[in-house]
Amino acid sequence: MNRLTRTTAAALALAVLPASASLAAPAGAAPAAAVAPASSRIRVSTAFELPGARVYPEGITLDPRTGDFYVASYEDGSVYKLTRGRRVAEVFLPAGADGRRTANGVRVDRAGRLWVCDSSAGVSVYDTKSRRLLARFTVPGTDAKFVNDVAVAPNGDAYITDSARSLVYRVTPREVAKGGRADLRTRFDLGEAVEQHAPGAFTLNGIVADPSGRYLLTADMTGGDLYRLDVASGAVRKVALEGGDLRNADGLELQDGRLWAVHNLDNAISRWRVGNGGATARRERRAASAALELPTTLVRSRGTLYVVRSQFDKGGPLGDGVPRIPFSVAAVRGL
Repeated sequence: MNRLTRTTAAALALAVLPASASLAAPAGAAPAAAVAPASSRIRVSTAFELPGARVYPEGITLDPRTGDFYVASYEDGSVYKLTRGRRVAEVFLPAGADGRRTANGVRVDRAGRLWVCDSSAGVSVYDTKSRRLLARFTVPGTDAKFVNDVAVAPNGDAYITDSARSLVYRVTPREVAKGGRADLRTRFDLGEAVEQHAPGAFTLNGIVADPSGRYLLTADMTGGDLYRLDVASGAVRKVALEGGDLRNADGLELQDGRLWAVHNLDNAISRWRVGNGGATARRERRAASAALELPTTLVRSRGTLYVVRSQFDKGGPLGDGVPRIPFSVAAVRGL
């Protein structure tokens, strides 16, 4: 599987349900007819192309200061920079840079630092101007781990999900300023909160920070639940979902009281209205399209969703086959 260990690939495969199961409507969900054909709901086109034959991209982020996008390769740890007006991305951090074996979630914070998750180790922090490694934080212990996604709160604290351990780690700006290498420290332990799943099944995946800085939202992709994490108190509560669930949810995006989620094996995107200070979420729309090519993460800019087409099921960690070259990021409108 080219740089993917069998253990990691097997764990990733357990993170999602069989496609046939994921399409079944859960109890209390909106009827299947509520999901209209993609052609009548969303418009999908190619926004950017990624050079390379085995990119298998996973994460995407937007630099709020420059408007540049960054996309991470799960296959080899490369990070690409995408500039508006240019069709083809450039390599920002090459494969294997600083010992990264892979790259998942990425995030640029307000200070111009790029956070890059390595599922097998932890998270690295870079300066976007110099491309210099500022600090690295690793998961302590030898138990199974899968460092997946990262969100940065308004105060600069970063929160990172571990899909294998059902944990959310926190890194503060002061810890980044120290530089060097340090252990990741747990801020939220959801081991007792999430539903019991089959051994090895993944739980927490995407994570977003409320713009007010009061709470975080993170999804259990196997159980389909959404959790509210109170930043001040450390309290964890399940969000009351109306009209559907977040099964197979991967990346999340939160803007102006609305939450967008990509559902990877479903080739779908859902949109939710978040209310009551993050205590409730009502599904407003959901659309599916084969043109999403197993989406993993997304970011919203100027009314358009930019969605990573991972193609994990085309010769990547989730299936055999041949990917469509070049790998790309889709522009999705109408949702």
